[in-house]
Amino acid sequence: MHNQIILQIETATTMCSVALSAGGKLLALKEANERNIHASEITLFIDDVMTRAGITYQQLNAVAVSKGPGSYTGLRIGVSTAKGLCFALDIPLIAVNTLEAMADGFIKKYPATDPSTILCPMIDARRMEVYTAIYDANLNQLEPVAAKVLDGQTFGKYLSGSNVIFFGDGAGKTQSLYAANPNYRFIEFENSASHLSELAVRKFQNGDFEDVAYFEPFYLKDFIAGVSK
Repeated sequence: MHNQIILQIETATTMCSVALSAGGKLLALKEANERNIHASEITLFIDDVMTRAGITYQQLNAVAVSKGPGSYTGLRIGVSTAKGLCFALDIPLIAVNTLEAMADGFIKKYPATDPSTILCPMIDARRMEVYTAIYDANLNQLEPVAAKVLDGQTFGKYLSGSNVIFFGDGAGKTQSLYAANPNYRFIEFENSASHLSELAVRKFQNGDFEDVAYFEPFYLKDFIAGVSK
């Protein structure tokens, strides 16, 4: 890998996370898991990682952003911030699928994962619904990204014979449904901008960039406003 310096932004969930990497290797990370802080903290987090790494904005080669699916508001803030930096610095925008980044981050965090294990990252999408996709332990996608309403049969074809790991902020919803299945595992896991590193540098090297003017987050579903309490 060459040493492309990439600023990475993850705001698809309640986690507000910013990382800086060079050639896919992490230089600095700043994050906090707290609701409704993305708008007020994201630029402060960016300044913090840049300062700690001793990197100027002019040294950045690209900005990578977690594109979704996920929180409508969080994604909008993250993508708007990334696009603004790309416009101002005249550098490429890289978009990384949030669920793929989660799966890659899980594989890096648990490198001893059995090769036959099925990975199921999940992002909360209200009530018993989640945004999810299915990957094998080599990051090959077995099922595409989808919004699914969970019930006892949602993942039946995998739960019967495979070891399945559910992780992410939506995975807690599976515990009551699949707790009796011996092939089921639930592992605590938080989104992080650091999970974008290798996927982002690979896209940079392949020239897989977004149109900064027209790129929009991958919301997957239309925004539904909640009732004010």
